[in-house]
Amino acid sequence: MEFRAEARYMRVSPQKARLVLGLIKGRRAEEARNTLAFTKKRVAATVAKLLQSAVDNASYLSTEKGIDIDIDNLYVKRAVANDGPRMKRIRPAPMGRAYHYVRRIAHIEIVLAERGKNGETVATVVGEEKATAKAPARRRVKAKAKKAPRRKTAGAK
Repeated sequence: MEFRAEARYMRVSPQKARLVLGLIKGRRAEEARNTLAFTKKRVAATVAKLLQSAVDNASYLSTEKGIDIDIDNLYVKRAVANDGPRMKRIRPAPMGRAYHYVRRIAHIEIVLAERGKNGETVATVVGEEKATAKAPARRRVKAKAKKAPRRKTAGAK
């Protein structure tokens, strides 16, 4: 089962948010929380709140909905920072001109999943194929080389 948390319209550029999200991808939730606590980027505090929200969503479902989830086995399956709307601004420049610049906004999403004892995910989402199932191999058919027509020479008939 997957548990999501999303923060929209965050006043940080998606590129800066991706730097922090790259640090926690694939890690256990507790290890990711410790990493974010000691990261010096400004967006790390926002990502830590978002991670805590995803863990809280998982614990809520485990108590209220009766789903059997071990909170200690949660890991960060996906962490994404997408572009939001851009705010276009103008800064005064010398001689009556103006410099245009853009303030970027990010939509940050964190997805947690539960790992089993052997390291693979316990449950899958409907519509997802298992990573262990191999797709049938495509056979390549070699194209036959076409023979060039023979040229007739002047001496042979």
